[in-house]
Amino acid sequence: MNHWLVKSEPNVFSIDDLAHSPDQTTCWDGVRNYQARNFLRDSMKLGDRVLFYHSNADPMAVVGWCEVVREGYPDSSAFDPDSKYFDAASTPDNPVWTMVDIKLKEKFPRQVTLQDVKDNPALEEILLTKRGNRLSVFPVSEEHFSEIVKMGRA
Repeated sequence: MNHWLVKSEPNVFSIDDLAHSPDQTTCWDGVRNYQARNFLRDSMKLGDRVLFYHSNADPMAVVGWCEVVREGYPDSSAFDPDSKYFDAASTPDNPVWTMVDIKLKEKFPRQVTLQDVKDNPALEEILLTKRGNRLSVFPVSEEHFSEIVKMGRA
């Protein structure tokens, strides 16, 4: 099993939006970075655990965790000319972009802020705090995942 962190701006799609989605499940679409796309397409597997992070928010924080319930498949938003994620180079016959489906497992009673993460020596090496990391999807270690879940439940 792998562990991941996905970022979403809460004014675009929040953990509460996920909680109110049918079966508390959504597709994770609109990713338009090739490295993040490769994680979605090649590495995220059924049952993988995913930290849900509110980015560009006050405060920025991990707010819960999810599970991958459908592995990578073509991102249909790329085919829709009315979508802000439209990509004319991506077609149903030759899709460029990938999405996965995630299901909410737990909304934390306590947000784990970016500052909380930075202040915790056990999370010193997490990619979230690395300068220049702007990926919306990236791997985290099992230890980092467990530490953040523990902090969110505290």
